[in-house]
Amino acid sequence: MKPRFPIKFFSGEASRHLAEEIARHFGTQLGQTNILRFSDGEFQPAYLESVRGCTVFIIQSTNPPTDNLMELLLMIDAAKRASAYQVVAVIPYFGYARQDRKDRPRSSIGAKLVANLLSAAGVDRIMTMDLHADPIQGFFDVPVDHLYASAIFVPYIQSLNLPNLAIAAPDMGGTKRANAYARFLKADMVICYKLRKKANVVDEIKAIGDIRGKNVVIVDDMIDTAGTACLAAEMLMNDGAESVRMVATHPILSGPAYERIEKSPLVEVAVTDTIPLRMTSPKIKVLSIAGLFADVINKVHNFESISSSFIF
Repeated sequence: MKPRFPIKFFSGEASRHLAEEIARHFGTQLGQTNILRFSDGEFQPAYLESVRGCTVFIIQSTNPPTDNLMELLLMIDAAKRASAYQVVAVIPYFGYARQDRKDRPRSSIGAKLVANLLSAAGVDRIMTMDLHADPIQGFFDVPVDHLYASAIFVPYIQSLNLPNLAIAAPDMGGTKRANAYARFLKADMVICYKLRKKANVVDEIKAIGDIRGKNVVIVDDMIDTAGTACLAAEMLMNDGAESVRMVATHPILSGPAYERIEKSPLVEVAVTDTIPLRMTSPKIKVLSIAGLFADVINKVHNFESISSSFIF
């Protein structure tokens, strides 16, 4: 029988509420930490309790600012130097995942760099959700538990009891995800084709598939400026859709995103709490992934298979 080591949960500042909920679902509380801040902006996290011989789970999304990533790296380093048996970085939203390849000359591959930084800090395992690109898992030389928000979104979509349901991919890159949803829900599939001339700016968008009279649900891994989602919703409604909703795992919601959603024909945007919202909106519904992460953490800690936590 494999030995089990004491388990402790800690959180960075960016994911405090989510971490508290994960710990609560697991049946424990967050460990105590503090941060020493210098006048020039430098900071130093420290643990206020022993982690010697413990399996330490550090929960922190790495959304901007970069302080969130740096805090996670420093907490990993501190745990290793304090003789933790194992350090698991629970990163609900893995920032820099959009930089997964060189898509133009002389550009960085930020996702690989972040993976290298986490390894250099001493992480033993990564747990994350809905990476922007699945191959990013291969950037790591440690185990990666890649969770999917479909375990949360599929039951929610089913609860809406929408007739003539259609699942839409917001772009060509999202067809695999949308196809999985459509097959599981036995719904039609629509593909939105978009043309960009620069990042975060969509110049043209068209639909491939029959949408007349359909209640369409757009599925994506993230929603950033909401430009694509809102343009797609307008296009789908103009082409005869009955209604348009969206489910997106990571609510980055930068720039004019909230204003765009409010003015758009989107009935609702369902997101998870991988990233805390900057403000509330009657059109934005937050579904918690705390229970799912707690369940997977429990299985990992007990050397059990986590495949049963996935819908597809």
